[in-house]
Amino acid sequence: MDRSVIDRYEAQAHDLKHWVRGLTDPDLDGFPVPGTWSVRQLVVHMYDSDLIATHRMRRMAAEDRPLLVNYDETAFSKVPAINAGSVEDVGELFAINRRWTADFLRALPDAAFERAGVHSRRGLVTIAQMVGMYVQHVVDHRVFLQAKREKLGKPLA
Repeated sequence: MDRSVIDRYEAQAHDLKHWVRGLTDPDLDGFPVPGTWSVRQLVVHMYDSDLIATHRMRRMAAEDRPLLVNYDETAFSKVPAINAGSVEDVGELFAINRRWTADFLRALPDAAFERAGVHSRRGLVTIAQMVGMYVQHVVDHRVFLQAKREKLGKPLA
């Protein structure tokens, strides 16, 4: 595996904090792009999914082909408690988790990146693939965030 992907993964640690900078609560909770998540829902989704990915990668490193159960991200986004706490805290927790996970990944031997889990929808997934998927996850969702901020008249700087 090209270990530079770990650097790219860690380099995204502060992205969520940047995404919400300068937004008010009405900006965070509105739906500037109809039929999509609010900025708050998007940011919390990013953190939720990163926690799940971290847990999965650690399990794959420790267990032989663990079952990685799919989850319903839309159901997560509808939980009323999604508005609890601050998005600034979510951004900080995301950053801490990214740095902590990057340290964990760097400590793994090269062979560990071929260890796999069995995803209930995708099938066999290796640690290397998972790291790459979560780098891309931030890239993909940044596009959605940019569209929301444009509609709010507060483009991402």
